[in-house]
Amino acid sequence: MALTRDQIAMRVANEFKDGDYVNLGIGIPTLAANYVPEDIAVMLQSENGLLGMGPYPTEDQVDADMINAGKETVTAAIGASIFNSAESFAMIRGGHVDFTVLGAFEVDVHGNIASWMIPGKLIKGMGGAMDLVAGAKNIIVTMTHADKHGNSKLLSDCTLPLTGVNCITKIITDLAVLEVKDKAFHLVERAPGVSVEEIQQKTQGKL
Repeated sequence: MALTRDQIAMRVANEFKDGDYVNLGIGIPTLAANYVPEDIAVMLQSENGLLGMGPYPTEDQVDADMINAGKETVTAAIGASIFNSAESFAMIRGGHVDFTVLGAFEVDVHGNIASWMIPGKLIKGMGGAMDLVAGAKNIIVTMTHADKHGNSKLLSDCTLPLTGVNCITKIITDLAVLEVKDKAFHLVERAPGVSVEEIQQKTQGKL
């Protein structure tokens, strides 16, 4: 059975290690803030200028001025700091982010990622993704294994404009956890009830 968005985020959070500085992209990645294991301390960074992002707020905690990069209201953890966007991107470009978790339209066996635009469709901009894939030490992609039409998002070669080249190390989808190495996707885990055959069927690139 395919994982839900929250279950994917829960699996992502298991990748974090005590003391990590982690950037969470828009979409499924932001949900991981709710599932950081209680026995570790990580500092979640949002590129709009917040280090120490906490879980989503309850109704009585909502502060309309406290938002993440996706313009969603969030909370600040103990020890959090707030700064301008220039300082935030200096952290990213300076290689001070241990982990970044991004969504994607496509990834391929070369570790390339396409996440910022589909030609012909309205976009708001590339955001911080290009800086993050160039500056972070470890990059994880979260996505559904196939699009709504059943087409694989894990390809031999990306067809959309690239966000980054040869930078993806791990992919967590609704069906599986995969590593990218030696120009192939390597199956690490399967979601409960999901067969190897289904993963093979929905993976266009070499598995």
